[in-house]
Amino acid sequence: MVAKSRPATKKTTAEVRPTKKARIEDSVSRKIKHRTTKTSNEEPTVSVQYKGKQKADQNIVKNLSSAVLPLTFKIVAGSYEKLLYGLEGSTSIENDEVKFHLKPMFIFPAHVSCIKAVAASPGGKWLATGSADEIVKVWDLKRKKEIGGLMHHEGSITTLLFPSRSHLVSASEDGTIGIFHARDWSVLRTLRGHKGHVNSVDVHPSGKVALSVGKDRMLRMWDMMRGRGVASVKLGKEGEIVRWSTDGEMFAVQSGKEIDIYGTDMSLLYSITHPSRLHDIKFCKRAHHDGQVLLASAEDKKVSIYDFLPLPGQPTASDSGDNKESSPKIVAELVGHGNRVKALQTLNISLSSPPPSTLPTTDTSAIRRHPHSTTIVSTVSSDGKINVYDLGHLHEFNAGKISIQEIQPVATYDTKGTRLTCVTLGEGEIGNENVTGKRNRERQEVEEDDDEESAEDEEWGGVGADEEAEEEEGEEDEEEESD
Repeated sequence: MVAKSRPATKKTTAEVRPTKKARIEDSVSRKIKHRTTKTSNEEPTVSVQYKGKQKADQNIVKNLSSAVLPLTFKIVAGSYEKLLYGLEGSTSIENDEVKFHLKPMFIFPAHVSCIKAVAASPGGKWLATGSADEIVKVWDLKRKKEIGGLMHHEGSITTLLFPSRSHLVSASEDGTIGIFHARDWSVLRTLRGHKGHVNSVDVHPSGKVALSVGKDRMLRMWDMMRGRGVASVKLGKEGEIVRWSTDGEMFAVQSGKEIDIYGTDMSLLYSITHPSRLHDIKFCKRAHHDGQVLLASAEDKKVSIYDFLPLPGQPTASDSGDNKESSPKIVAELVGHGNRVKALQTLNISLSSPPPSTLPTTDTSAIRRHPHSTTIVSTVSSDGKINVYDLGHLHEFNAGKISIQEIQPVATYDTKGTRLTCVTLGEGEIGNENVTGKRNRERQEVEEDDDEESAEDEEWGGVGADEEAEEEEGEEDEEEESD
């Protein structure tokens, strides 16, 4: 069945006109209402304010995400040959070591043209694929069936992402950004403002604002609560990818070999010139240590891992003309590909635990060898291989260490020469020993149903039903008073 996306009505469609230049910091402060607090010997932290039921829902999601991680994972990769590859990944303990396993789930032609973007929703229920055929297809990843096609755009799909279980965001070469409701796949908003292709879009961790870059060499900021543009800045070069950091304190814009990292006040924090042409970047938290790193895949057949040095408070690129000493440094490289690395994705997973008899409680070294969770990185390359890496192998930063650590893949799937273009990671079975089999499936379905039922009441992703209703009532009251 092919489900055409329904045109948004006058009430739900907001056409965005190009806005005047504005400070990103002011817009972020106004839209996500963050406050920065400092304590002794601690880095600044951002506290996002929520209201009523939304605040409770956010706390529930936060507790679930920190306590329950998937024990298995799914990798979905697209290709120039129109083929969609699906793999199921799992872990086991063998000879006192964690082993990763990949098993094919499906391989089939999903579009009539090359696949350019894929995205899996939190929880792993939905899969979205975008192609040069201008169609966004939606799949039920758990039941392995097609739901329908969203024929909303009039250009190739460039970006897809699920900021939440209930919303899908798409970007296209037609110059627009679409926001869809995952309950009925209706169009909630169509964001217009870019004069040309939209190359990339990313949503702030709070879910309330988004950034996009395009061929018009503009960086645009969007209010996801109301579905309209709030700021625009001339970059002077075409931004190909934009990514928020994990804490939302900064964002990166990639163009060619260059990566510029900005604060929310648009101050240039770091400027990186990579040795070769870049294809993808992503911020990621360290698996077993504090801090975050920046992953960068490129033409040099590997993924470079940048650590942010110096620490916050030390001079940055904006403080002096010479930024060589203050730029992030490459501390490790993910190797194993034989051609350019086109895309990467990360996911936190729970690891299989060894039998209690093989893990003495008095042996602290054994406990360290078997952490409960880790972060995996999946990469795809023009060499036809899908690699999986364990970021738990990344060493803790040592200021006196000069050599760059090489990290080998823990699992590889060879498509035998298919030119892979994009990849996403989806959650599999929940890694909770007390919830198995039927109870596991029931629990996940209940969580998803609850999320879908509460989506209409949330003020996220352009829904903002309560706020819009209040604004409309206020306008009506003003009109009555004027009459």
